[in-house]
Amino acid sequence: MKDVVLVKNFKMKFGNKTVIEDLSFNVKKGEIFGLLGANGSGKTTTVRALLGFYKASGGELLIDGEVYDSEDTDVAVGYLPEERGLYKKETVIDNLMYFAKLKDVKNPLEWVEKYLNRVDLIDKKNEKLEKLSGGQQQKVQLGVCIKGNPKLLILDEPTKGFDPMNRRLLMEIIEELHKKGCAIILITHYMDEVEKLCDRALLLKDGRAMVYSTIAEIKKKFGGKSLDQIFIETYGEQNE
Repeated sequence: MKDVVLVKNFKMKFGNKTVIEDLSFNVKKGEIFGLLGANGSGKTTTVRALLGFYKASGGELLIDGEVYDSEDTDVAVGYLPEERGLYKKETVIDNLMYFAKLKDVKNPLEWVEKYLNRVDLIDKKNEKLEKLSGGQQQKVQLGVCIKGNPKLLILDEPTKGFDPMNRRLLMEIIEELHKKGCAIILITHYMDEVEKLCDRALLLKDGRAMVYSTIAEIKKKFGGKSLDQIFIETYGEQNE
């Protein structure tokens, strides 16, 4: 199956500090891929380099076989960053309509209202974003991210601040996109989400791949332990 994402011998330095050292992995069409690691391990740096926000110090980072350029690409990519960025003084519907039109979504109003019904926010559509709770704002941001049926979806801590019901709703939406063939990179600290959703995972520590395989193979390698236990063991020396 074709690689939607290919990272090969990726290196990243900021000044004299090496943040990523010779990192290689791929993400295939229709795959949910867990990009894991403690804060500062290099996850967000890798994603930002993949999307062209950072210039790599070495190696290749490709989306659909090409260096990604948001201004000149036929590949639909949705990115939900950990730091959210919406127009908080504008209404929910104006935010979603604006971004839907930017991506040339067909029948944008129909799509927006269908999405707001899906995430139980239709009654909030005319409220300013700043008036919503953090979890509600996050659902609006997710709508911006998934509009237009992206070929690649990158989710950085998507359930941060969500209660259990909304976490479940988000995982259902992710599974729906997965079934449509969307490749998904999931960055999360919730290992239960990884075990439930992901086909494969990569665990970073200090910019290096410590574990990289299918979820079943990773657990087998560690004697059937949970991903939580594997994460703790991998970082154990660092946290002592």
